[in-house]
Amino acid sequence: MPSSVETLEFQAETRQLLRLVIHSIYSNKDIFLRELISNASDALDKLRLESLTGSLAGVDISDLHISLEVDRDARTLTVRDNGIGMTRDDLVELIGTIAKSGTAGLLEKIKESKDAATTESLIGQFGVGFYSAFMVADKVTVHTRRAGTDSGTQWESDGEGSYTIQAADDLPVGTSVTLHLKPADSEDGLADYLSESKIRQIVKRYSDFIRWPIRMATDRTDADDEATSDLDTLNSMKALWARPRSEVTEHEYNEFYQQISHDWLPPAETIHMRAEGTFEYEALLFIPSQAPFDLYSRESKSGVQLYVKRVFIMDDCEALMPNYLRFVKGVVDAHDLSLNVSRELLQHDRQIQGVRRRLVKKVLGALKDMQAKDAERYTKVWAQFGRALKEGLLEDTDNTEALLELVSAASTHDPEKTTTLREYVERMKDGQNTIYYLTGETRAMVENSPHMEAFAAKGYEVLILTDPIDEVWVDQVPAFDGHRLQSIAKGQVDLDESADGDKETDADKAQREQDFAALLPWLTTTLSDHVKQVRLSSRLTTSAACIVGDAHDVTPTLEKMYRAMGQQMPTVKRILELNPTHPLITALRTAHHADAEAPALKEIAELIYGSALLAEGGDLPDPARFTRLLTDHLTRTL
Repeated sequence: MPSSVETLEFQAETRQLLRLVIHSIYSNKDIFLRELISNASDALDKLRLESLTGSLAGVDISDLHISLEVDRDARTLTVRDNGIGMTRDDLVELIGTIAKSGTAGLLEKIKESKDAATTESLIGQFGVGFYSAFMVADKVTVHTRRAGTDSGTQWESDGEGSYTIQAADDLPVGTSVTLHLKPADSEDGLADYLSESKIRQIVKRYSDFIRWPIRMATDRTDADDEATSDLDTLNSMKALWARPRSEVTEHEYNEFYQQISHDWLPPAETIHMRAEGTFEYEALLFIPSQAPFDLYSRESKSGVQLYVKRVFIMDDCEALMPNYLRFVKGVVDAHDLSLNVSRELLQHDRQIQGVRRRLVKKVLGALKDMQAKDAERYTKVWAQFGRALKEGLLEDTDNTEALLELVSAASTHDPEKTTTLREYVERMKDGQNTIYYLTGETRAMVENSPHMEAFAAKGYEVLILTDPIDEVWVDQVPAFDGHRLQSIAKGQVDLDESADGDKETDADKAQREQDFAALLPWLTTTLSDHVKQVRLSSRLTTSAACIVGDAHDVTPTLEKMYRAMGQQMPTVKRILELNPTHPLITALRTAHHADAEAPALKEIAELIYGSALLAEGGDLPDPARFTRLLTDHLTRTL
């Protein structure tokens, strides 16, 4: 006798969810197949576990698999597994209702939301995998029989508000979900899901590393033009991260890296890790050998790929990797996340934040090991990614010390090789407690700066920092290993000895100050539109003058950067320092003493200031006036 058909209503909240899933939620409808394959994979996992430990011990698990079946005439796509299956009660409970607290309130938020990204992040809080089938199907039919039972069940619905359920005889153990597909519609994002190439594409993207084979019959034509049908396995099942490192060859690592990064070079470093405990995950990360062309572009993507139980969830998972490590490629496979986890939830998930911290420490540790064991390789990696890593000094205060250990910079110690801060500290002179540096556009400009003169004469090493970001991070980092970082173009510099090695006495300093007591205030007043003070310098040996900033002033380069970004910056007046032993300065002092009102003196003062500005690579406030004054004075000397 035919079994009776029972018609049941979806739970009210389930009906609302169905409408939202079908009409509003997902812009990418391809994910329906990912969800159904994931459900099938879970069913196979459960059967295998039950066969080993539970009441189903002894069940044949020799050929657990997932099948995809296409019927073009009937326009159906079936996802079939020979997993644990479901009973009638399972179907009603798992598909007919949503047993989640707070569902109604959350659905109300979804309906009120007008932002697509917000809506999608809200829906991520539901287990809605099965319902996504209704995005692409007018009707869904489920046939299932639970392992260990004799009878099966058929479930069917058009997703409008009710479903039918009835007993079904002669069903194999497992579940089949048959989708009666809607016509392809590119405007609505509906692809031709009967197309073999489209199915292969989706499986490759989302389910390639599922541990169970995903099979599909493929029609071919042999040499005699006769149609044949072969059973192909669509997924590789080769999740390298799930295998012990000892079982994976370098070639396999390189091949996988090139697959996910589209980089033709092998990676500089491979990081393979597994975490067990309260939150289990595996990670396979790569540090590239070469920076991608868009590393510093606003459109550059950051983050690694996220999988859940070998099912692809998203590219560029920003919650797992900070922006300054955006060059790191790889995958993280979490065991305890929902397949429908959203970006918003990931960013606020405590366990994910814990994973992020461990991944960051692992990457920075790998770079530190490379620096210690293979300095040449590290130098190449730093040349590619050092600028990005220095962004971490602004973003990641928890890892400041680790990042400072990685910093590599040019210095006056060696014209070719860079140095680390640790190496700088080890070479510091006796009694030196400060790490000296100077920023600039190029090494040549920094090396030829007047600020360098006394340091070069007295043998002090100076770091040469030419990255634009160097202007920022050196102000954010107060010290390294207890040694303060100081710009030699800021504040007072007292190296406590003269250029020939003799210490200057207090009496000498007092006499010098007395000699220039009249000139310095006059120059400060004369150049008040440009500088806030004129004082004598202890950092100059050959140049007549230089311009310096107060210890906490914004540098001119940084001021330009802020203005270029549209930020309003107050004009910062700096300090003009004079070399009291330079013939030009001593001549100016003598002329001022003889006639402080002489018109030419003010012009000489402007020329001294302009020359100091040019020497550090600055921009003249009035280039035409400077050129005319210089030309006039040169003419009068001939």
